[in-house]
Amino acid sequence: MSRYSIFSLIRHARTGHRDWPRAWRSPEPKPAYDVVIVGGGGHGLATAYYLAKEHGIANVAVLEKGWLGGGNTGRNTTVIRSNYLWDSSAALYEKSLQLFEGLSQELNFNVMLSQRGLVGLAHTQHDLREIARRVNAIRLNGIDSELLTPAQIKELVPIINISPTVRYPVIGGSIQRRGGVARHDAVAWGLARGADMRGVDIIENCAVTGIRREGGRVTGLETTRGAIATGKVGIAVAGHSSVLAAMAGFRLPIESHPLQALVSEPIKPIIDTVVMSGTVHVYVSQSDRGELVMGAGIDVFNSYAQRGSLPVIESMLAAAVELFPIFSRLKMMRKWGGIVDVCPDASPIIGLTPVDGLYLNCGWGTGGFKSTPGSGWVFAHTIATGAPHPLNAAFSLERFHSGALIDEHGAAAVAH
Repeated sequence: MSRYSIFSLIRHARTGHRDWPRAWRSPEPKPAYDVVIVGGGGHGLATAYYLAKEHGIANVAVLEKGWLGGGNTGRNTTVIRSNYLWDSSAALYEKSLQLFEGLSQELNFNVMLSQRGLVGLAHTQHDLREIARRVNAIRLNGIDSELLTPAQIKELVPIINISPTVRYPVIGGSIQRRGGVARHDAVAWGLARGADMRGVDIIENCAVTGIRREGGRVTGLETTRGAIATGKVGIAVAGHSSVLAAMAGFRLPIESHPLQALVSEPIKPIIDTVVMSGTVHVYVSQSDRGELVMGAGIDVFNSYAQRGSLPVIESMLAAAVELFPIFSRLKMMRKWGGIVDVCPDASPIIGLTPVDGLYLNCGWGTGGFKSTPGSGWVFAHTIATGAPHPLNAAFSLERFHSGALIDEHGAAAVAH
């Protein structure tokens, strides 16, 4: 670090960083826009960014009811991967991973991508057969995936317990070496700055209270900061998607559930990959600050609350200690929860709605963060052209009428 940089940091620290330039503007909403994106999380910001970058549509507003990135984008465990079973899922998540791989350079903003590898564990013969099937399907789609023996897993993760006498012995697994983690808030901030630089208005503390329609077509939005006219609206509000759909007069086949995670006290580096187990249901990685980041499955009850129940934490920690006995003395520092919207087939809805000009991006369940740039890229195409891109054509709302579901329930091991 140069002497100038050191003195600059000291100067800004003494003033409480009040003199730092803003990363994006904070404009008043205009009376009308070509496109309005509802939801200032990763998916909404990515959509706005790619609308401006790829399609030249800069007269765009992103409306966020709270603070930017304060929903699921800031409440996840940062895992990224593309090792999905079904062809349509694999193609979409692989597009997202490819965009992640160049995102820091594209945005000139370090999203702290760490492709440290992602290991999935098998504890039964059924697990092992399913993992082998999945690895073969993934590789047929041109995505990296490998089978692992217990010895290879132990070499990658020396602290893991592979004793055959434990309740759920590790008998094999798989790895996607290009998987890993990225910094969730950095992704949101980088996309926000990139969109703002291309003329997009990012409007925080602006909740949508109604959707205006005429003759089956959207004409604008009612918000806590006044009415906004527009002919195109993109909804990307995750767990609150059903609330916005109700404003537009239709129902969605989704349920909202809390999904919680936690971090331990910081310790020295002891695990340099992401490890997941679908059978005992825990996944763990270590942050750059040394905290162990852990998560599991969704709470079974429906809720819009950003918190969860104690039994999920208890089972998560029991599984973690069984796999990694060295964790037993650690203290939990904090926990948090997000709201996930889950479709019956555990796959998203990205496309048109019964209301002309109203587009929907929802139902990602626990796969939202890893899909951020890919989701925004295809959603921007859909909004700009009025038709889905081939990568998201299969993820239409219509599939729940036709029965052409994309059943990722259980197909991708632990669903994070």
